[in-house]
Amino acid sequence: MTTDRRLREALRGVRGLVLDADGVLVLQGKPLPGSLEAVASLGQRGIPFRVVTNFSQLHRETLAGWFAKGGMPIDPDRIVTGTSATAAHTATRHAGRPLFVLAADDARREFDGQTMLTADEADGAPAGTVAAVVIGDAGDDLSYRNMDVAFRLVRGGAELLAMHRNPWWLTPKGETLDAGGFVVGLEFATGVRAHILGKPSPEVFRQAVAGLRADLGERLPRSAFAMVGDDLRADVAAAQRVGMKGILVLSGKTGAAEAERAGRAARGPDGIGATLADVVAALD
Repeated sequence: MTTDRRLREALRGVRGLVLDADGVLVLQGKPLPGSLEAVASLGQRGIPFRVVTNFSQLHRETLAGWFAKGGMPIDPDRIVTGTSATAAHTATRHAGRPLFVLAADDARREFDGQTMLTADEADGAPAGTVAAVVIGDAGDDLSYRNMDVAFRLVRGGAELLAMHRNPWWLTPKGETLDAGGFVVGLEFATGVRAHILGKPSPEVFRQAVAGLRADLGERLPRSAFAMVGDDLRADVAAAQRVGMKGILVLSGKTGAAEAERAGRAARGPDGIGATLADVVAALD
């Protein structure tokens, strides 16, 4: 079976898409060839989509504005980030209780209405009062001092939450250290496994599917939706584990040789396309 035919077979009956951002819509901060037209085509055809990304330095409104400047208007409500998923979790599970959140300033707006402590406040809080430590894309705020505060809080019973565990990502500088290394370091030091809220957590995919069902006004099975991503583990396999279809594109971190090996595996991608434009063109 040819790649094009396999892709069409995999997408048969799919009613909505979940799209990764880096490697699918953009790469190193710039729109990928054909992505603008592909997103516009989804809108014209009435095919709902959600953008699910572990890029967690910006609030969804800011991220939507950034997409729009690149010629890709996307409503903020169509975006699910590791930050927004984590904020939804703490708002439900730790309502009214203080949090120690290490994240970029703009991203912290996702936690508006919740109690966030500074490092000094968190370090001086009575034992057991801080409900959770949240690790996100905090840049230089992922310092030894702040990690040390986080370490003591988790050892004292705070839930350890992470927006993702990505080891690196592609920026204009090239391969760049991501926050996952700090998450793994805290796990090692505390002996506590972090609860991941972004990809590949099932929770972020469930949130996206709930939005797609609402758009369609139907409670369709998860198999009616496909995740389109460039990461075999965090995108494709993670979506398949919750019952969605997993479609791999070759416009990001996964090359053709690795994709070919994955395609021969017992449970590889349901379909493979060169770009998002190829995936959208293959939809019924």
